[in-house]
Amino acid sequence: MSQLCLLAASLVAQGQSPGWQLALPPTSLDSPQSDASSYAEFCRTQGKITLQTTMTQVERAPSGVRLVSQRPEFSPASPVVGIASSVSTSIRPSSGSQLFHQRIAALQVGRLYPRFPVNSFQRAWQNAVRQPTYEEWIRLLRQEAQVMTRSQGSNRLTILFGDSLFLWFPTDRLPSDRFWLNQGISGDTTAGMLRRISSFNQTRPDRIYVMAGINDLRRGASDQTVLSNLRLMIERLRQAHPNAGIVVYSILPTRLPALPSDRIRRINASLAAISRQEGASFYDLQTHFAGTDGILRRELTTDGLHLSRRGYEVWQLAMSMLR
Repeated sequence: MSQLCLLAASLVAQGQSPGWQLALPPTSLDSPQSDASSYAEFCRTQGKITLQTTMTQVERAPSGVRLVSQRPEFSPASPVVGIASSVSTSIRPSSGSQLFHQRIAALQVGRLYPRFPVNSFQRAWQNAVRQPTYEEWIRLLRQEAQVMTRSQGSNRLTILFGDSLFLWFPTDRLPSDRFWLNQGISGDTTAGMLRRISSFNQTRPDRIYVMAGINDLRRGASDQTVLSNLRLMIERLRQAHPNAGIVVYSILPTRLPALPSDRIRRINASLAAISRQEGASFYDLQTHFAGTDGILRRELTTDGLHLSRRGYEVWQLAMSMLR
């Protein structure tokens, strides 16, 4: 165990450290339950979450799930995020490698993404260049979920479960009246999400947002495969989190010729019906993001697929309507 981890665990045990505290704690939130053993457990295993380590093999796909080739893709550069006037426009991670190392550094001192300033732990991530593997991301997200399970206390929790669109959701645009657990992985498919869905089974969310499917379509999956996997995903989430509201977002339109807007609209219509059948809510983002031609509005995207600063501003507004 590193000296840093020993110090963190010791201070928490003595009641001298706030652990992973809120950067700007709202008065409506309880203080997280600091747990020295939680930090010690992470420190015993944190050496395994490095880019040089061979990761544990991911569990086999669940029965009935059609696998789509799971080649990790590089995370897109982080969009230049629109910040409210009260939020500092500080330097922040702009690649998957940098974000990965920032989140590891946070865990090592008992803090949890995204509840720290966006420029935190800069020395740990500013020179990071090698892209973490898909399995390394899975292990990191599992560790974060374990810390949340021990530390949530009576605070409300919302989980973001999806791909790069959630991974890069600006942390300083998330409402501060609750805890957030970001379980997004760049390039993930519905099959990949089903393989890791149990990672946060022990958490106690009151709401889970789901965004998935676009990467399946990019890799040649059929509409039926995407919809079947999403139905199974909703079923599993309902079983594991019976007290949580499940909100399924529509697949966003794109500007990619290979993904015509009429196909995405048809899938979303079926997804809305499936969500209702499985007891989940469905939120259609098409009206927020599509232009009169039915494709993703140019000003809302960086590359025809991922969202720009303005795109996340639009999404934040849509999300606020669900609160």
